[in-house]
Amino acid sequence: MNVSINTMTKPQKIGWGSAAAVVVANMVGTGVFTSLGFQVEILQNRYAILALWAVGGLNALLGAFAYAELGTHLRRSGGEYHYLSTLYHPFLGYLSGWISVTVGFGASIALTAMAMGFYMTPFIHQNPTLIAFVSIMVLSLVHSFNIRQSSLIQNGLTILKVLLIILLIVAGWYLPPAAKDSWQLVPAEPWAWSSTAFAVALVFVNYSYSGWNAAAYIVEEIRNPVKNLPRALIGGAAVVSVLYVLLQLSFLRQVPLEIMMRKVEVGHLAAESMFGPTIGNWFSVIIALLLASSLSAMVWVGPRITSSMAQDHDNWKFFRSQNKNGIPVRAIWFQALISLGLIMTGTFEQLLLYSGFILQLFNTLTIAGVFILRYKYPHLQGYRSPVFPWLQLIFLAISIWMLVFLLIDKPLESLLGVANLAVGALTFFWGKKMSQWFYPKTAVEVKKQEIRP
Repeated sequence: MNVSINTMTKPQKIGWGSAAAVVVANMVGTGVFTSLGFQVEILQNRYAILALWAVGGLNALLGAFAYAELGTHLRRSGGEYHYLSTLYHPFLGYLSGWISVTVGFGASIALTAMAMGFYMTPFIHQNPTLIAFVSIMVLSLVHSFNIRQSSLIQNGLTILKVLLIILLIVAGWYLPPAAKDSWQLVPAEPWAWSSTAFAVALVFVNYSYSGWNAAAYIVEEIRNPVKNLPRALIGGAAVVSVLYVLLQLSFLRQVPLEIMMRKVEVGHLAAESMFGPTIGNWFSVIIALLLASSLSAMVWVGPRITSSMAQDHDNWKFFRSQNKNGIPVRAIWFQALISLGLIMTGTFEQLLLYSGFILQLFNTLTIAGVFILRYKYPHLQGYRSPVFPWLQLIFLAISIWMLVFLLIDKPLESLLGVANLAVGALTFFWGKKMSQWFYPKTAVEVKKQEIRP
């Protein structure tokens, strides 16, 4: 039975702390514990890798300032989908929503669940694919009830994850360094700032930082978003950026580069080096369990995009249904099916490379939307990102530089993302044609003008 949220008791909303926990939980996840080995293979230079993580943190923080401005004026859940629909055109917004559903959350949930399975397999000796399947199913069920339950679980898991990272940082610095080799295995020249290697390695880092915009997807569920959304986005991104750089420094200090190269279980290698094999194995299990925090956050946030698209496009109307607590249950399980399908059809590395190009492209378009917002609506009051336009220009310069090198060096993975866009475009025009046949007017014409002072 379809239940309209407007006819029920006003749904519960969360404060900036829970919203920041969503940001932290979305950011601190698969990438920080799995991607370092790929960066080591590309750069083989500790200084370059630390610079890489610093640039990634700067990029996330700059993006958070821009999204805070967009989210406080375009106050509707859905993130890039709503921003691009309003500022550019509903077609571009639709493509962004399509990519968010199929790649931004669908593939990220699959990657996180696969990482959990990989970390847990040596300990419980179960098929990692089975572990990934069960994890997605259980958390989808948990988030199908109410926001308060989601908030409590999210906050608890996020606190445990941050404490684990702090422990690894402190131990990495307190214990004698195990990695006694030189801080670079190759001369400095190959990691020059203009190099293709640095730009491609930045893709892995940006994936690790992805999630800095998570609170923007649930802005309608945040109390006083004008005040709390900027706090959540900027505060969450800043905290995670510092933790990331310190954690990678700890890993690089404790594990020789040649051992980390192309390894996924970097957290396990570091813990084993610092505490010995037995405790290292337990850390592997703990990391796997805390990856459930990221998985939980994405299972919670992602379906809001599907729900927003359903309000605007008649070919998605099946997902307009919400339960009595305002939870888009059908959208949650649709997202789960996408993630389960990706687990069955791709490897970890294939999914990560496939995601990188197209997600960065839409983040770039969204940040550029701040210029359009200020041009179209110069008298808007409320939160405005500082020192405009320099923060946005720096983000765009870094992003475009990375996209160009990625397209040159990884054309297959980049073009696969473009092919997914083509599929999304077909569904848009099919839905538009269906609306002309069966419905006199779509909701897009109404929804895209929702600008708040």
